[in-house]
Amino acid sequence: MLLVALTGGIGSGKSTVARMLAERGALILDADAIAREVVEPGRPALARIVERFGDGVLDAAGRLDRAALGRLVFSDPAARRDLEAITHPAIGEEMAARMASAPPDAVVVFDIPLLAESGRASERGYQAIVVVEAPTEVRLERLEGRGLARDDAAARMAAQAGDAERRAIATHVVDNSGDERALARRVDELWTTLTKS
Repeated sequence: MLLVALTGGIGSGKSTVARMLAERGALILDADAIAREVVEPGRPALARIVERFGDGVLDAAGRLDRAALGRLVFSDPAARRDLEAITHPAIGEEMAARMASAPPDAVVVFDIPLLAESGRASERGYQAIVVVEAPTEVRLERLEGRGLARDDAAARMAAQAGDAERRAIATHVVDNSGDERALARRVDELWTTLTKS
């Protein structure tokens, strides 16, 4: 089993690379999707979030109101660390359970947007860390195309690790400054490298 971490800043195209790797046979473990699952009603992580941040982070149906929680943690580093201390272990446990059910020869790709920010990339036992990157202007244009205001997109990018921080943990960097066909060629090269390891 080959354990690969996949990361990249918002708008870099990391999700597209994850999809392309899945098409080539990788088992994708998406940290964002799992992060949503571990805070569903009845899950211990949601109870701990409410305990720390109050009932105001719940909607009328008792589900996590992500926008309300975001307003509390986006500009408060201490609050964000508290949230991460609750969610990261829950996400890690769920990922470990899914990995345990993978076949022994699987290429397991952990799709982790904030890997560089966690400071724990070297602790996880990944045999490869793939960083997807694209120039700032390209990322801003992509995010605007998805309906995110340019100022909001820039603020989110500024809150994440920079290219140099992500490159410092990378074993492979995938340039996604071009079109999807060019990206597919780069992913083919990456897949060949990973599966020959």
